[in-house]
Amino acid sequence: MEKLLIEGGKPLQGDVRISGAKNAVLPILASTLLAEGPMQIANVPHLQDVTTTMELLGRMGVSLTIDEYMNIETDTSTIQEFFAHYDVVKTMRASILVLGPLLARFGHAEVSLPGGCAIGSRPVNMHLRGLESMGANIEVKAGYIHASAKRLKGAHLVMDMVTVTGTENLMMAATLADGTSIIENAAREPEVTDLADCLIAMGANIEGAGTDTITIHGVKELKGCNYSVLADRIETGTFLVAAAITGGHIKLKDTQPKLLESVLQKLDKAGATISSGDNWIEIDMTGRRPKSINLRTAPYPAFPTDMQAQFTALNCIAEGSCAITESVFENRFMHVQEMQRMGANIKVEGNTAIVTGVDHLTAAPVMATDLRASASLILAGLVAEGQTVVDRIYHIDRGYECIEEKLAQLGAKIRRVPH
Repeated sequence: MEKLLIEGGKPLQGDVRISGAKNAVLPILASTLLAEGPMQIANVPHLQDVTTTMELLGRMGVSLTIDEYMNIETDTSTIQEFFAHYDVVKTMRASILVLGPLLARFGHAEVSLPGGCAIGSRPVNMHLRGLESMGANIEVKAGYIHASAKRLKGAHLVMDMVTVTGTENLMMAATLADGTSIIENAAREPEVTDLADCLIAMGANIEGAGTDTITIHGVKELKGCNYSVLADRIETGTFLVAAAITGGHIKLKDTQPKLLESVLQKLDKAGATISSGDNWIEIDMTGRRPKSINLRTAPYPAFPTDMQAQFTALNCIAEGSCAITESVFENRFMHVQEMQRMGANIKVEGNTAIVTGVDHLTAAPVMATDLRASASLILAGLVAEGQTVVDRIYHIDRGYECIEEKLAQLGAKIRRVPH
């Protein structure tokens, strides 16, 4: 077990490169199960969830090679079993994404019910109901999903609620189904579009990705291809808030501003000066205290739930009071208690946190409870007086590539130490 030590009070300055997106690379790795022939995936972030996904594929017998630049090649011709073990799956919810591809291509799958961050109920029933509508036989017993189908059939699928992994799982399954599938109330997230673009490069026939209605015309087979993962918009947003909370001035490279419009608008309202190009964003908050900003999370293109904790940290030291409403997950204010230990003035009423900015936070030992909460506590530590100790940082390694090294590169006093 490791922890981070952070000495607060240093404005961030300089340039940093944004990594490939965690929430895009995981479904893309799962999609390689659909390919006849090798797949090459570039711009892969070095994350614990990527390592876990590779272990999951490797345990099935998929051949995997990785080079010094984190380019991954997969070859499913060596696959031996269609079983996703609990001991691999328990740490990562995205492991459910192998279900659709295994069922579509090989006709059967046995996948453990998933684990992941404890941020609320994220049921898989919509995945299972959708696959049943496509003709799959599904039984859940002893914590495992047992699924079989001779060949999936195209179906009209209406999602009860917007679900990113549900949309991705059913879209992958539909690529090899017999006939046409339509997914209504589909997730519109950029990571869903990135997966669709990868599947199209493999030979899939998909229309409407990025809208709430996706149409997939099934094909006989998909081929391997070369594909580069899109930039991580949540890592981008986290570093933008790091600059804003410390009164810094940084430039983020290899990112996509158009994927972050809701976040950039909130930072503008907070008082930051922002400029951008096709693949870069610059933020300047030098010498200014942020202004409080109200926000409400909702599915893309609205404000992302994965940025709520980071903006809560920003509002802790902002001028004024605000309301932060979490409408996506019901248990996503666990960072609040830790921030209160650092002197934050936050009151939680149901799914809304009322934050009144204070002049400064004070360093304290804090404990990460989930991935984005980890990031928010690091941000709070960057601006707190004294040395903040962030414990249980294995969460952060699931979703941020070398976060302490990147922050140190921008001038932060932060280091990783053994427990």
